[in-house]
Amino acid sequence: MKARKSVLVTGGAGYIGSHIAMALSAAGLEPVVFDNLSLGHKHAVRWGPLVEADLLDRAALDTVFRRYQIGAVIHAAGVAYVGESVANPQKYFRNNISGSLSLLDAMVEHRVEHLVFSSSCTTYGEPRRLPIDETHPQSALSPYGETKLMVERFLHWYRGAYGLRSMALRYFNAAGADPAGQIGEEHDPETHLIPLVIQAALGAKPLTIFGDDYPTPDGTAIRDYIHVTDLADAHVRAVRYLEEGGTCAALNLGTGRGQSVREVMQSVERVSGRTVPSIVALRRQGDAPAMVANASRAAGVLGWKPVFSDLDTLVGTAWRWFTRPVVS
Repeated sequence: MKARKSVLVTGGAGYIGSHIAMALSAAGLEPVVFDNLSLGHKHAVRWGPLVEADLLDRAALDTVFRRYQIGAVIHAAGVAYVGESVANPQKYFRNNISGSLSLLDAMVEHRVEHLVFSSSCTTYGEPRRLPIDETHPQSALSPYGETKLMVERFLHWYRGAYGLRSMALRYFNAAGADPAGQIGEEHDPETHLIPLVIQAALGAKPLTIFGDDYPTPDGTAIRDYIHVTDLADAHVRAVRYLEEGGTCAALNLGTGRGQSVREVMQSVERVSGRTVPSIVALRRQGDAPAMVANASRAAGVLGWKPVFSDLDTLVGTAWRWFTRPVVS
């Protein structure tokens, strides 16, 4: 029996990384998860081996590349709280920049040429036009966004110097859970809107709406929500694309549709049959009125199309995850 090709997934015990690992396995590839478990969960690693180590541990990286004969890398590791990055940029530059450089250098030494990088729409900064396509100027407004932008720039220079071929996937707002309910969102603290709305519907503290005076139809901020399973599918397609000789690229991953905070609340109320209590607070500094993707390039390059990202479908998977019976 022919062995499955191994793909290293950094951060593969986290929310997005674990869904990527599941999608790789379903596609016939072996995900090798590399995670220090500072934010990830061991129980989310089910589809391949787990190597518990930090990206700054170069010896551990070298061992993984040798032992598993890695053919490609998906780099999804990193810390990702915008507000925290402003307060503690040192943490973000050490983890997201130094860790990424350690990984890239290990790839060069072990002659692994294909990398899919989990980037972010935060690299664009304040939107100058909507929807945002890949030609939109990049001007990050936080250390977190700056780390994503810097790694994208590293990839450009590593391609020219070392032949590293890469795909940067710029996520908009990841949300939802595995439709089969095997894995889902588990953040502490939780900062994502849809889980916070669901928690409010379940009786936790009321949802805080940060600003209801934006220049949007209902006054609340608009975001482009993309199902995590659709994100994972794009990563598998990107690996295949690079293996088949595709050119390096940066692609947006979104739906092209914006949903306001109040529209998300209404969706949760439809799905759950419950009321979502809320309070209104002042806008948060740096929050844009709207962030919506033009993801047509991903459709053309990867043949990718969101399947689970209709808002009620997406919210439904999240609701089932958060209300699942918890076995002790």
